[in-house]
Amino acid sequence: MHVRVAVIGAGFGGLGVAVKLRRMGVEDFVVLERAGAVGGTWRDNTYPGCACDVPSHLYSFSFAPNPRWPRNFSGQPDIRAYLERVADSEGLRPHIRLNTELESARWDADELRWVLETSTGPLIADVVVSATGSLSEPKMPDLPGLDGFPGHVFHSGRWDHGHDLRGKRVAVVGTGASAIQFVPRIEREVAELTVFQRTPPWVLPRADRKITGVERWLHTRLPFTRTARRGLLWGIREMQVSAFAKHPNGMRVVEQVARLHLRRAVRDRDLRRRLTPDYRIGCKRILLSNEWYPALTRPHVKLVDSGLREVRGSTLIAADGRETEVDTIIFGTGFLATDMPIAHRFKGARGATLAEEWRGGMAALRGTAVSGFPNLLVITGPNTGLGNSSMILIIEAQLNYLADYLRTLDTSRAAALDPRPEAVTAWNDRLQRRLARSVWNSGGCQSWYLDAGGRNTIIWPGTTREFRRVTKTVDLGEYEVLRRA
Repeated sequence: MHVRVAVIGAGFGGLGVAVKLRRMGVEDFVVLERAGAVGGTWRDNTYPGCACDVPSHLYSFSFAPNPRWPRNFSGQPDIRAYLERVADSEGLRPHIRLNTELESARWDADELRWVLETSTGPLIADVVVSATGSLSEPKMPDLPGLDGFPGHVFHSGRWDHGHDLRGKRVAVVGTGASAIQFVPRIEREVAELTVFQRTPPWVLPRADRKITGVERWLHTRLPFTRTARRGLLWGIREMQVSAFAKHPNGMRVVEQVARLHLRRAVRDRDLRRRLTPDYRIGCKRILLSNEWYPALTRPHVKLVDSGLREVRGSTLIAADGRETEVDTIIFGTGFLATDMPIAHRFKGARGATLAEEWRGGMAALRGTAVSGFPNLLVITGPNTGLGNSSMILIIEAQLNYLADYLRTLDTSRAAALDPRPEAVTAWNDRLQRRLARSVWNSGGCQSWYLDAGGRNTIIWPGTTREFRRVTKTVDLGEYEVLRRA
């Protein structure tokens, strides 16, 4: 089978690509999804309390508004249902191949096209769009003795709903965005809960509430009201970028709000001290919760402010030597964000895999195109992440870039475009200079935004308006144009 475009992944990114292609009049495409349903991270993450920390009306496609979001911050079931509706309403189902995993993708330099091997058979594509996302593969720590643990072990990103936690002694490893949502839910049923915390997060109040029937009626009958709501949410976050990117010390005011939030919830001074971060707010992802701190004050909940060092039988040994006996271990240790596993499956024009090309750190032109990998576009690629806003805004900007990329192939009568190495280097050098003074780099923490070499390969240091501008059109001067003989 030969298609013009092959899309990998059916989450927000992949479905967005499919919608854009159809609206451009391109029907010769296929979406490969390894799972049995669409939804991406909102299909896979089903842990108790799973919800988005971006307001619903901003965390949705502008071209597929949902006037009936039930809450300010919607939960996983509602977001997944929204994506299912997009797949139906936009007529995407005939293009989606479920239970089809990409096994390898090789650039054919003679034919100037991609040769794909999938779990359901081979495929040839002129253009490949990788939309697997950076939060798709759970990160499990390599702990001595974990294989010999006699109890139950799982990652929050692959929650085991068949395992009954009632009456169990449970350990949670990690205090990131997932843990602060599921810990308050499971502490109600477990006998004992031990939370291993390497670094405390900054936590702000979560301004969540039900969206009233009147609001939903207005958003349905008067579309400009939902547009205005989205615009207000967007504008507030755009104004915050300067503090994150240029004036980290200006974040001190926000720190005071977080300190007050902690002080009100935790009366115990020692516990409060151990929950107070020693780095500038914003350096790590800022978390939102009204339940996290109260959960940690419960009598049967223990905070171990130390990382987990090893496992000896059913005993967990912290880095500071403290020991805890548990029946179940739940890892809330995040995802392989700076080492995307899908990169091992792409082999480019130089004969190396994408993972090998990125051994020194991920880099892409405008966060989307990779040198040596002609006609491969990456949705939410290197340095497209946001520290304070909605990734859907980034995705939509990249969809515009994809559209112009395909138009450019047609108008230039090219078979493929390959980013020039010097263009990629220049783009990323500018990004790294800007990031150097940002709170993400200079805030005094070690975060998942930084790769093993200490380079920030995740965050976009500007506004979403700026990203939309720099990805509006393809600059052919940044590419080598490949034509068939």
